[in-house]
Amino acid sequence: MDKSFSETYLNFDKVDWAKMQASTIDTLYMTVVSMIVVFVLGILLGLLLYSLGRKKSASYQILYNIVSIISNIFRSTPFMILMVLIIPFTKTLVGSMIGASAALPALILSAVPFYARLVEIAFREVSPGVLEAANAMGANYWQVIYKILIPESMPALVSGFTVTSVSMIGFTAMAGAIGAGGLGSLAWSEGFQLGNQTVTLVATVIMLLIVFIVQGLGDYFTQKLDKR
Repeated sequence: MDKSFSETYLNFDKVDWAKMQASTIDTLYMTVVSMIVVFVLGILLGLLLYSLGRKKSASYQILYNIVSIISNIFRSTPFMILMVLIIPFTKTLVGSMIGASAALPALILSAVPFYARLVEIAFREVSPGVLEAANAMGANYWQVIYKILIPESMPALVSGFTVTSVSMIGFTAMAGAIGAGGLGSLAWSEGFQLGNQTVTLVATVIMLLIVFIVQGLGDYFTQKLDKR
């Protein structure tokens, strides 16, 4: 006899809430720690791409193409394949392939090039007239970056960071499928493999709530920073 919808998806007695809480903390840990690193490295890499792209000499264009190709390789490699490819590097860096910390290298390597491209695009959208005016007033390279480029592009930087963060939450679920922990791991091991659809549903709802909160905060700060 087939189970009813409520017996299949709403049988909350079959949910280990302590495990669900621990898995939620692991997912938040992977997302927050990786995104802090991604924000810093993404800004730096995006600035490098932007700066090299503005140079007209052949040597700078060659450097730009090299950095761009390397960035595109990591950005285009499917996350699950990237995790497998860097297993030796992860073991050396973290000491294990199991646990939330083991997912951080792959999460960071996959997201930094993606966010860096968004940063480069945001910098390119800053009005050239504003930059020329700053240069005419005697501002040096770093003053232009800190006082003009980053403030003017901040709404786009925050919006891009929000998009990257939402993608990162999805990546943590995939990382969980190969032992990284978090809600994805719980949904796979106790939900799918043991046929406990309630666990899968609850883990999915929690991840959706995290996504909605991140997206809502990102949209809020983007609107606050937008001067238009």
